[in-house]
Amino acid sequence: MSENHSLSRRSFIGKSLAGLAGAGLAATGGDFAFAQISTPEDKPKELKPITRTLGKTGIVLPIVSMGVMNASIPNIVIQSYEKGIRHFDTAGIYQNGENERMVGNVVKKLGVRDELIISTKNFTPQDRKDLTPEQSRDKVIEILEGSLKRLQMDYVDILYMHDVNNGEEANNPGVNEAFQILKKQGKIRFSGVATHQGQTSVLNAAVKNGYFDVALIAFNVALSGFPELFEAMDRAFDSGMGLIAMKTQSGGMWWKYVFDKEMGAPNQTAMLKWALRHKNIATAIPGHTDPEQLEQNWSVVYDLEYTEEEKKFLDDKEIILGMDYCRQCTKCLATCPNGAEIPDLMRVHMYAAQYRNFHHARYTYDCIPKDRGLGLCRDCSSCKAECAHSVDIAGRIGELKQMYV
Repeated sequence: MSENHSLSRRSFIGKSLAGLAGAGLAATGGDFAFAQISTPEDKPKELKPITRTLGKTGIVLPIVSMGVMNASIPNIVIQSYEKGIRHFDTAGIYQNGENERMVGNVVKKLGVRDELIISTKNFTPQDRKDLTPEQSRDKVIEILEGSLKRLQMDYVDILYMHDVNNGEEANNPGVNEAFQILKKQGKIRFSGVATHQGQTSVLNAAVKNGYFDVALIAFNVALSGFPELFEAMDRAFDSGMGLIAMKTQSGGMWWKYVFDKEMGAPNQTAMLKWALRHKNIATAIPGHTDPEQLEQNWSVVYDLEYTEEEKKFLDDKEIILGMDYCRQCTKCLATCPNGAEIPDLMRVHMYAAQYRNFHHARYTYDCIPKDRGLGLCRDCSSCKAECAHSVDIAGRIGELKQMYV
């Protein structure tokens, strides 16, 4: 099998629940601090979306926004605006720039740029490899110019440094210099950092260096057992950093992949409410690609109290632990005798099998160093890598190997 072979669009066969592991979860999030929720008696007669302020930026947003990454139909962006969504998140690498073009075309058509908060991302691990701080500064500025052209905008509200995996990466002075230049030029309003892996380290570094106004973090019920992340979120929030949640439903369409039909689909609104009930999260960017998903996500914006059905779902430890969601904790790395980059391979699998976003799966795979990719797994008759939680690493690696033809 060659490392250069392309991802195919083969479908996946549903799996039964992975092995259960880890500590139990409480539907209310244990001892962590959650936002004050209005009681039915406090509700106004005319319901209005719950809004929160995004840290020291002063931006006020509905608690539900849109992650546009998986969307490719302009109408769903238009419908999201009409529903009340005012923050749209994209990136230069999504769909090879077509995602930004779509957002830009919609915003121009509607004539509502001044009503919206638009964020994009650049300077991925692939972009920043082996660059000096000076080269990093110039690269960030160069890539943003392309984004602005595709978006047909003079500025974006938030520019994120994309896919930052540790505190050392977050401490790049060249990136900070680029942010300061772009702010003075009026091409960005606020600077941000987006992270999936090593989030505690990234947040702690961001608080210390003061480079970032906003952080975009993976935050969902599967991460309940990581108190150090909650502590880092508290420090970031207290410093004035705005926090936005992604991956709130624990990996998108995972329920269609993991669960047997008789078990039913996991409760999407329960998971989204769980993330939004945390006082530090200003808004979330769940992805939706059709009107039904939009309605489902937007439905929580008026009231974050759990229904009895949602409580029952969140109290079911077997379901929560069986999500098969990779926490990106990196503990698996030490268990692979060949040194494969398993956390990133798990993200590739999520984008392909669960999001059905084959372009982003391919891009994420291409960011993995060639000597740490699937080539290392080619001759393994059985996978020895082990997850500290519930992810079926061997099964996912096997399916990724089948995706190469």
